[in-house]
Amino acid sequence: MLYIGIDLGTSAVKLLLMNEKGEIKNVVSREYDIFFPQSGWSEQNPEDWFKEVLNGIDELTVNCDKNQIAGIGAGGQMHGLVILDKENTVIRPAILWNDGRTNEETDYLNNKIGKQKLSECTGNIAFAGFTAPKILWLKKHEPEAFSKIDKIMLPKDYINYMLSGVHCTDYSDASGTLLLDVKNKCWSNEMLSICGIKQSQMPKLFESYEVVGTIKQDIAQKLGISKEVKIVAGAGDNAAAAIGTATVGEGSCNISLGTSGTVFISSETFKADNANALHAFAHADGKFHLMGCMLSAASCNKWWLEDILKTEEYQKEQQNISDDKLGENHIYYLPYLMGERAPHNDTNARSCFIGLSMNSTRKDMTQAVLEGVAFGIRDSLEAVKELGIQVNNSTICGGGAKSLLWKKILANVLNIELITPETEQGPGYGGAILAAVACGEYASVNDAVKKLVHITDKIVPEPKMAERYEKCYQTFRKLYPTLKNIFTEI
Repeated sequence: MLYIGIDLGTSAVKLLLMNEKGEIKNVVSREYDIFFPQSGWSEQNPEDWFKEVLNGIDELTVNCDKNQIAGIGAGGQMHGLVILDKENTVIRPAILWNDGRTNEETDYLNNKIGKQKLSECTGNIAFAGFTAPKILWLKKHEPEAFSKIDKIMLPKDYINYMLSGVHCTDYSDASGTLLLDVKNKCWSNEMLSICGIKQSQMPKLFESYEVVGTIKQDIAQKLGISKEVKIVAGAGDNAAAAIGTATVGEGSCNISLGTSGTVFISSETFKADNANALHAFAHADGKFHLMGCMLSAASCNKWWLEDILKTEEYQKEQQNISDDKLGENHIYYLPYLMGERAPHNDTNARSCFIGLSMNSTRKDMTQAVLEGVAFGIRDSLEAVKELGIQVNNSTICGGGAKSLLWKKILANVLNIELITPETEQGPGYGGAILAAVACGEYASVNDAVKKLVHITDKIVPEPKMAERYEKCYQTFRKLYPTLKNIFTEI
């Protein structure tokens, strides 16, 4: 049988076709626009997502036996607010995960409602990117749109709704709304009341590997596939990517070096750190996970190379950065282009270079960008260590993981072994695996990943280089506290 995995990203939707053995038969990508109506705002049209999903499936399946397609599973960008009226029409563009307009609402939730109350209700505190602050912002600034809300959903859930007609979400994605009681896996009535919304407006909750329905007949006919194709709940992008890298069970770690950067630790039981620097979310395997998320990771390198240096030759810019320079760079870069989430939770934080001199070079600055992101990832790993969790190795995925230099920097900054899966297709591969489990191809998610996910290479830290980077990191971690008040002023 064949399974379709959807990765609904921020810049494009990526789709893959996988057989029951986990082999990738085809991959396609379709881009769509992102809009920045004001500084710090970030929006997209959900209709654009669905249009490109349909176009992508059409392209993906052109040379296959469409009768073999059994299920569709999606991993998608988290936290985005999608709202529909009673006619199932999108009311306004989706407010995305990296949108920073909700400073006042986030402060209200954390300081007026209180972090302790939020943690009791959801296991988490408010971050500007989460869905609940967006709802409060909408209620205050666009009351007419707020009054029309009939259905609230997350980005990948809009795709599932359009495919199946079922208003649904999964626990991993719902964890990032600040509306879910994560520990008990149910909507928090107290949080819904705080945001002025009702249970009836919220999607039905499913495990990520559960079938929510079958594809609508008109969509099936349009795509030329069976109306019996199962639509699976899927997962938030990081949880889906973790499935695709076999990050399941107690203490497994995955680092995602995509547009954003994450440290993802799977857990058999619900855990939360006292400072709430990490997100305590449900996992796509039916258990739980801890996650530290930085808002700008590979996007920092993209910004530096394409927007500032005006080049797309990524490899060429990195090829002359030799090992003897690693851990010896005197330039530091703070990776806060969109503010920062873990561990600072500061929408005012901004990127900067520090330590420039007359002999600083383009190569030094390129290296500093790669190192700054690695240091930001380590900030989250430090919060993990404070919970008594020891991480000795991690899988790694995401676009940035294609750079051998960046992986070497990261392995030595973190001083852990980094493992690259043979199939690196991120959330789309995880979505396809979840679809295969839902369709009965495998007994469980754990069973599926043991059989499907294989390792292709490992990078081991070098003691002397790791020691040099340890000193650099201790300097890096002093920079944000020193500049915090300056960021607020500017």
